[in-house]
Amino acid sequence: MSDFVNILERAAQSHDRPSTAEMVTALQQAELAAKKDKLDIPFASLLGEWRLCFATGASKDKKRGGIKLGRGYYLPKFTPASITFTRETDDSIEGTVTNKLLVGSIYIQFTGPCRYPGKKNLLAFDFTEIQIKVLGVTVYQGKIRSGKSGSRDFARLSVANLPFFAFFWASESGIAARGRGGGLALWVKDR
Repeated sequence: MSDFVNILERAAQSHDRPSTAEMVTALQQAELAAKKDKLDIPFASLLGEWRLCFATGASKDKKRGGIKLGRGYYLPKFTPASITFTRETDDSIEGTVTNKLLVGSIYIQFTGPCRYPGKKNLLAFDFTEIQIKVLGVTVYQGKIRSGKSGSRDFARLSVANLPFFAFFWASESGIAARGRGGGLALWVKDR
Protein backbone atom coordinates (compact mmCIF):
# COMPACT_ATOMS: atom_id res chain seq x y z
CA MET A 1 0.00 0.00 0.00
CA SER A 2 1.31 3.47 -0.90
CA ASP A 3 2.31 5.93 1.81
CA PHE A 4 -0.43 8.35 0.76
CA VAL A 5 -3.05 5.61 1.07
CA ASN A 6 -1.82 4.79 4.59
CA ILE A 7 -2.06 8.46 5.57
CA LEU A 8 -5.57 8.89 4.11
CA GLU A 9 -6.79 5.66 5.74
CA ARG A 10 -5.26 6.74 9.07
CA ALA A 11 -7.08 10.07 8.88
CA ALA A 12 -10.32 8.30 8.00
CA GLN A 13 -10.18 5.57 10.63
CA SER A 14 -8.40 6.81 13.72
CA HIS A 15 -8.03 9.56 16.27
CA ASP A 16 -4.25 9.56 15.63
CA ARG A 17 -4.57 11.99 12.75
CA PRO A 18 -1.71 12.88 10.42
CA SER A 19 -0.48 16.49 10.44
CA THR A 20 -2.15 18.94 8.07
CA ALA A 21 1.05 19.10 5.99
CA GLU A 22 1.05 15.28 5.67
CA MET A 23 -2.60 15.37 4.65
CA VAL A 24 -2.11 17.99 1.93
CA THR A 25 0.85 16.03 0.54
CA ALA A 26 -1.04 12.72 0.70
CA LEU A 27 -4.06 14.19 -1.09
CA GLN A 28 -1.84 15.65 -3.83
CA GLN A 29 -0.01 12.32 -4.23
CA ALA A 30 -3.30 10.43 -4.42
CA GLU A 31 -4.54 12.83 -7.09
CA LEU A 32 -1.35 12.44 -9.16
CA ALA A 33 -1.46 8.64 -8.85
CA ALA A 34 -5.11 8.57 -9.95
CA LYS A 35 -4.30 10.65 -13.04
CA LYS A 36 -1.21 8.58 -13.87
CA ASP A 37 -3.07 5.28 -13.45
CA LYS A 38 -6.24 6.64 -15.13
CA LEU A 39 -8.19 5.51 -12.08
CA ASP A 40 -11.87 4.85 -12.75
CA ILE A 41 -14.05 5.35 -9.66
CA PRO A 42 -17.56 3.90 -10.08
CA PHE A 43 -20.50 6.03 -8.95
CA ALA A 44 -21.48 3.23 -6.53
CA SER A 45 -18.26 3.89 -4.57
CA LEU A 46 -19.44 7.43 -3.78
CA LEU A 47 -22.98 6.61 -2.70
CA GLY A 48 -23.97 7.10 0.93
CA GLU A 49 -23.29 9.68 3.61
CA TRP A 50 -19.75 10.97 4.19
CA ARG A 51 -18.57 13.29 6.98
CA LEU A 52 -16.17 16.04 5.93
CA CYS A 53 -12.92 15.28 7.75
CA PHE A 54 -10.29 17.50 6.12
CA ALA A 55 -10.29 20.35 3.60
CA THR A 56 -7.95 22.87 2.05
CA GLY A 57 -8.80 26.20 0.60
CA ALA A 58 -7.29 27.36 -2.67
CA SER A 59 -6.34 30.67 -4.19
CA LYS A 60 -5.09 31.67 -7.61
CA ASP A 61 -1.32 31.95 -7.86
CA LYS A 62 -0.86 34.85 -10.29
CA LYS A 63 2.93 34.43 -10.50
CA ARG A 64 2.79 30.76 -11.45
CA GLY A 65 -0.53 30.87 -13.26
CA GLY A 66 -2.06 28.04 -11.22
CA ILE A 67 -3.68 27.27 -7.91
CA LYS A 68 -2.08 27.62 -4.51
CA LEU A 69 -3.47 25.33 -1.81
CA GLY A 70 -4.05 26.50 1.72
CA ARG A 71 -2.57 24.65 4.72
CA GLY A 72 -5.70 22.65 5.27
CA TYR A 73 -7.68 21.94 8.42
CA TYR A 74 -9.57 19.16 10.14
CA LEU A 75 -13.24 19.81 10.80
CA PRO A 76 -14.09 19.35 14.47
CA LYS A 77 -16.55 16.55 15.18
CA PHE A 78 -18.69 18.94 17.25
CA THR A 79 -19.43 20.88 14.04
CA PRO A 80 -20.34 18.04 11.70
CA ALA A 81 -20.61 18.64 7.99
CA SER A 82 -21.55 15.84 5.65
CA ILE A 83 -22.37 15.14 2.04
CA THR A 84 -24.67 12.40 0.78
CA PHE A 85 -24.90 11.04 -2.74
CA THR A 86 -27.85 8.92 -3.89
CA ARG A 87 -28.87 7.87 -7.37
CA GLU A 88 -32.21 7.36 -9.03
CA THR A 89 -31.68 3.75 -10.17
CA ASP A 90 -28.87 1.20 -9.91
CA ASP A 91 -27.51 2.04 -13.37
CA SER A 92 -28.29 5.76 -13.41
CA ILE A 93 -25.64 8.46 -13.69
CA GLU A 94 -28.05 10.99 -12.16
CA GLY A 95 -28.95 11.39 -8.54
CA THR A 96 -29.25 13.74 -5.59
CA VAL A 97 -26.62 15.46 -3.49
CA THR A 98 -27.31 16.65 0.05
CA ASN A 99 -24.87 18.80 2.03
CA LYS A 100 -25.55 19.18 5.78
CA LEU A 101 -23.92 21.36 8.42
CA LEU A 102 -24.66 21.58 12.13
CA VAL A 103 -23.26 24.56 14.04
CA GLY A 104 -24.47 24.54 17.61
CA SER A 105 -28.26 24.55 17.43
CA ILE A 106 -28.37 25.68 13.78
CA TYR A 107 -28.81 23.02 11.10
CA ILE A 108 -28.43 23.89 7.41
CA GLN A 109 -29.12 21.48 4.55
CA PHE A 110 -28.61 22.08 0.83
CA THR A 111 -30.08 19.62 -1.70
CA GLY A 112 -30.04 19.34 -5.47
CA PRO A 113 -29.40 17.17 -8.50
CA CYS A 114 -26.06 15.57 -9.33
CA ARG A 115 -24.67 13.77 -12.37
CA TYR A 116 -21.73 11.35 -12.55
CA PRO A 117 -21.00 10.50 -16.18
CA GLY A 118 -17.82 8.71 -15.08
CA LYS A 119 -15.54 10.70 -17.36
CA LYS A 120 -12.52 11.86 -15.33
CA ASN A 121 -14.42 10.91 -12.15
CA LEU A 122 -16.28 14.24 -12.27
CA LEU A 123 -19.48 14.63 -10.28
CA ALA A 124 -21.39 17.74 -11.33
CA PHE A 125 -24.04 19.09 -8.98
CA ASP A 126 -26.19 22.08 -8.22
CA PHE A 127 -27.86 23.00 -4.95
CA THR A 128 -31.43 24.06 -5.66
CA GLU A 129 -33.10 23.79 -2.22
CA ILE A 130 -32.21 24.86 1.32
CA GLN A 131 -33.59 24.01 4.74
CA ILE A 132 -32.63 25.84 7.94
CA LYS A 133 -33.57 24.63 11.41
CA VAL A 134 -32.93 26.28 14.76
CA LEU A 135 -33.32 24.08 17.84
CA GLY A 136 -34.95 21.45 15.61
CA VAL A 137 -37.63 23.81 14.29
CA THR A 138 -37.67 24.59 10.57
CA VAL A 139 -37.36 28.36 10.16
CA TYR A 140 -36.90 28.36 6.38
CA GLN A 141 -37.30 25.86 3.57
CA GLY A 142 -37.34 26.76 -0.08
CA LYS A 143 -35.67 27.09 -3.44
CA ILE A 144 -32.28 28.69 -3.82
CA ARG A 145 -32.23 31.29 -6.59
CA SER A 146 -33.30 28.29 -8.69
CA GLY A 147 -29.73 27.02 -8.24
CA LYS A 148 -27.25 27.67 -11.00
CA SER A 149 -29.37 25.58 -13.31
CA GLY A 150 -32.81 25.01 -11.89
CA SER A 151 -33.48 21.28 -11.60
CA ARG A 152 -35.20 21.07 -14.97
CA ASP A 153 -32.24 22.53 -16.88
CA PHE A 154 -29.58 20.63 -14.92
CA ALA A 155 -29.40 17.64 -17.29
CA ARG A 156 -28.74 19.92 -20.27
CA LEU A 157 -25.86 21.90 -18.75
CA SER A 158 -22.29 20.80 -19.33
CA VAL A 159 -19.98 20.09 -16.40
CA ALA A 160 -18.03 23.23 -17.38
CA ASN A 161 -21.05 25.33 -16.35
CA LEU A 162 -21.67 23.63 -12.99
CA PRO A 163 -19.93 23.16 -9.65
CA PHE A 164 -18.19 19.78 -9.53
CA PHE A 165 -15.92 17.46 -7.61
CA ALA A 166 -13.13 15.56 -9.38
CA PHE A 167 -12.78 12.39 -7.28
CA PHE A 168 -9.37 10.75 -7.13
CA TRP A 169 -9.55 8.34 -4.19
CA ALA A 170 -12.28 6.08 -2.85
CA SER A 171 -12.26 3.30 -0.29
CA GLU A 172 -14.81 1.86 2.11
CA SER A 173 -13.61 4.34 4.74
CA GLY A 174 -13.22 7.55 2.73
CA ILE A 175 -13.43 9.51 -0.51
CA ALA A 176 -11.29 12.43 -1.71
CA ALA A 177 -11.78 15.04 -4.42
CA ARG A 178 -10.72 18.40 -5.77
CA GLY A 179 -13.51 20.94 -6.05
CA ARG A 180 -14.06 23.29 -8.96
CA GLY A 181 -12.43 26.08 -6.93
CA GLY A 182 -9.22 24.04 -6.57
CA GLY A 183 -9.45 22.98 -2.92
CA LEU A 184 -8.99 19.39 -1.78
CA ALA A 185 -11.24 17.47 0.61
CA LEU A 186 -11.42 14.14 2.40
CA TRP A 187 -14.77 12.76 3.55
CA VAL A 188 -15.00 9.71 5.81
CA LYS A 189 -17.60 7.15 6.83
CA ASP A 190 -18.53 7.47 10.48
CA ARG A 191 -18.17 4.19 12.30
